[in-house]
This record gives sequence, structure tokens and C-alpha cells, in this order.
Amino acid sequence: MLKIGMKFLLTGVIALGAGAVFAGEQAAVKVSAEMFTVNNLWMLVATALVFIMHLGFATLEAGLTRSKNTVNILFKNVMIIAIGLLTYALAGFNLMYNGDNWVFGKFFGFGGFGLSCPDGAAGLIGYNGGAYTYWTDFIFQGMFAATAATIVSGAVAERVKLDSFLIFSTIYVALVYPIVGSWGWGKGWLDQLNFHDFAGSTFVHSVGGWAALAAVILLGPRTGKYVHGVSKPIWGHNMPLATIGALLLWFGWFGFNGGSVLSADPGAVSYVFVTTSLAAAAGIVAASLTSWKFQKHPDLSMVLNGCLAGLVGVTAGADVLSIKASIIVGAVAGIIVILAVFMFDRLHLDDPVGALSVHLVCGIWGTLAVGIFCDKYSFVSQLIGVLAAGAFCTAGAFAIFLPIKYVMGIRMPVEDEIRGLDICEHGMDSYHGFQIFTTQ
Repeated sequence: MLKIGMKFLLTGVIALGAGAVFAGEQAAVKVSAEMFTVNNLWMLVATALVFIMHLGFATLEAGLTRSKNTVNILFKNVMIIAIGLLTYALAGFNLMYNGDNWVFGKFFGFGGFGLSCPDGAAGLIGYNGGAYTYWTDFIFQGMFAATAATIVSGAVAERVKLDSFLIFSTIYVALVYPIVGSWGWGKGWLDQLNFHDFAGSTFVHSVGGWAALAAVILLGPRTGKYVHGVSKPIWGHNMPLATIGALLLWFGWFGFNGGSVLSADPGAVSYVFVTTSLAAAAGIVAASLTSWKFQKHPDLSMVLNGCLAGLVGVTAGADVLSIKASIIVGAVAGIIVILAVFMFDRLHLDDPVGALSVHLVCGIWGTLAVGIFCDKYSFVSQLIGVLAAGAFCTAGAFAIFLPIKYVMGIRMPVEDEIRGLDICEHGMDSYHGFQIFTTQ
């Protein structure tokens, strides 16, 4: 089964006749109208599953932060979907998949502004050998685009200025995310190095993680988080909501990874479902045991992040990792996510939801793991991809955030932060008329 999945991804031809791995590529393979419909329908279902992930991010972040900031969290997550889709339609899609319109080597290319579907069958059954239509290609990829900014949202929660964050998100998603993605998924220079990132451990999760790191450094910790050098816990207000969010993300990941097969091939899709789920399960168990060991009790928030750590870790190689390797990758991710939370806390890098640990650290691990466990891929190439994405994304995030910081500021005043962003930014209470039993 694994060999079938690997052969599919390496040749771009599936058993049922669907075609290429890269978005927008014109493939010669022809399929029946019925198979084309099945392929396209699965891709649209996967798109809907990825959309549900945004609800998962919203509820997870809201649950792990204080009740006085819930409206702010939800507002940002809703806006990010809109920003991601609109900027991707305007320029991002043609930056990531530029149709070989490279401007600077295989590092930067641009296919023009807006969306332009080929006429007739060329944009439908002939678009990608019967794998999906032009419009399905765009909407599936567009749902990925907003995820990078969503990752940043959690890391800067409870103290970032809303307008500054939205400006940053717009520029970052419009430019940085698609340019880095073009290096691999758009057949750029990393693709020529045989760099492998199946569904985005680097191109989505680390891209968001590096931006989150830059933002956290510039923003500083929440008021009261570190007192005389000692870290003070700031508890999330709603663990049921956080748990719903984590499980929604796992649910959506079936579309995130399963849809990245880019067809309805039964062997490849079902195999990816299995590796994805086993990695998540291993991440949960490993995080639970690690948390129990170091904290002397099983911390639910750590276990939820262990689930996400396993998912992020396996995302780069869900199509090529063996069953055993996928479990190992998930388990290691579940361990290192806990250690990373402790590390960032010691460095006084305040991340309310653990986004840096989950998406950055485990995104790096998952990408490198492909080079460790899969003979067809070089560890050196995987490392080069990690380092290149890290350098470009970090520099890009600082280049965007620094001018915003000095022109309009990026942090809420202390008194507004203490009062809560819901009232101060939105003029409303997230739980109006209800008594929230919390001391925060």
C-alpha cells in the first residue's frame, strides 16, 4: 500500500487515471467523466474539511485564553479567512503557481493578478488530467492560505492591536506565504532539490510559526505573565471549548492531508488517513506521559497540543512514511511539543496557546523526519528547505511588523489589556448576561 502511494506521488499518475501533484499543471492523462466527477467531488469535500479547521483554531484559541478576550479571538479568526481568500484570489494563487512565469530564477515568479480559468474543457476535465477543475484548485489552495495567519493569531493573543494584526496578516498572507510555497509546490528551486513537504509541515505550519516567533519577540509578554523573572500561569477560561477545537482540527486534517493527494485515489487517500490518525494518537499518548512526568499531573492543554503536534509532524510525509514511522514521528512530536513549551517559557516568549511549539518546532521536526525515515529523500535537502523557509519568513515578518510597530503600534495599552480586548476593541462582552466563574 505504501509503495502504491509513493509511486503515485512520484509519477503523478494514479490508478484511476487522475493526474499531477502540483496545482495548475496540465496533465496528459485522461479520465472518464464519472471519475472526473468523483475526483472533483472529493477535492471539494476536502476543501470543506479544511474550512472547518478555521473553526477549530478559533475555538481552541478562545478556550485557551481568558474570557475577556474571546470576541477578539473569534473576530480575528473570521477575518483571516476572508483576508486569505481575497488576497489569494488577487495575487497569491498566481505567485505560488505562476505557470513557469519565473522572474528571478526559480525563487520568484508571478502569473498575473486575478483568476483566469481556461475556457471550456481546459478549465474542467482537461485542467489537470481529470483530477479537479481550475476553480476547485483555487478554492482548495485558498483555504490553506489563511492558516499561516491563524497560527500567528494564537501566539499574539490577548495583547495585540487588532488593526495592526490585520494589516500584518494581509501582507504576510498575500506575499510571504505564496512565495515560499512556490519554491516547492510551485515547482521552484526546492522542488528541484527533491525537497518533500506533502501537505505543509513547512509551507504552511512553519511559515506561520516563524511569523509567530517574530511577532512574539516584538510584542513582548502579556502583562503579569512574568513577575520578577518568574513565570505565572494564566489559565484558559474554557477547556471544553479548547477540546472541541482540537478535535475539530483533527477532523479537518483529514481534508488537509487527504485532500493533498489531489485526487480521489482510494489507495493514497485511505493510506494518508491512517498515517495522519496514528501520528495524532501517538502525539496524544506521548504528550500525556511527558506532561505527567514533568508536571506531576496530566495537563489537558498539553495533551491537546500533543494531538496537534502529531498532526503537524506527520503532515510533511503522510504520503511516504511507513506506518511505524508515522507513529514514531507523532510520538516524538508529542514529546518535543511539551519540552518546547517549557523552553519558550524559560526564554520569556509568551505564547498563550503553544503555537510556536506546535506549528514551528513540530513543523521543523516533521519536515526533517521525511529525510530520516524515507530513503528517497535527502536529509540535507529537507534541512535546506527548513533553513531557507525560516530565514525568508522571519525576515519577511520582521520587515512587515517593524514599520507597523513604529508607525501605529502593535500592542494594546496596559489598562486596555487588563480590562480585556472584547470591551476595548469591540465594545461588547463575549458572555453578556452570563456569569463566568473565573478569577481572571
